[in-house]
Amino acid sequence: MSVEPPRLYPVMRFRDAPAMIDWLDKAFGFTVHARYGEGEIIQHAELALGSAMIMLGSSRCDRFGEIVGEPGPNGRSIYIAVDDADAAFLRAEAAGAEILEGLTDRGYGSREFICRDPEGNVWSLGTYWPKSNDKPN
Repeated sequence: MSVEPPRLYPVMRFRDAPAMIDWLDKAFGFTVHARYGEGEIIQHAELALGSAMIMLGSSRCDRFGEIVGEPGPNGRSIYIAVDDADAAFLRAEAAGAEILEGLTDRGYGSREFICRDPEGNVWSLGTYWPKSNDKPN
């Protein structure tokens, strides 16, 4: 049985993409899968976390930049499923994440927290882990 690669890839733009690549590694454990660009400008990067991936690049004035808008907290948030929320919390906190909501046990069985990265994006990390091949309750 082969495993299908992910079909959903969040795409983010950052004012300082090189610094955010380093921060995402330190705070959440992302690893660089691909990185294109010179110096302070990242044209395109792919960061992996387990079987998931995000794509990112430097904020720039081009057609795509016009469509997606400026980086920052405009109602955008990403959820990361983790095995150990307490360990993830300590790692994010040590990396300087702004903790918006501390560790919380949810009624649906998840232990999670919410934080903000240095560019204002909101990240939720928790033990709730829906799988695409699971049937909903």
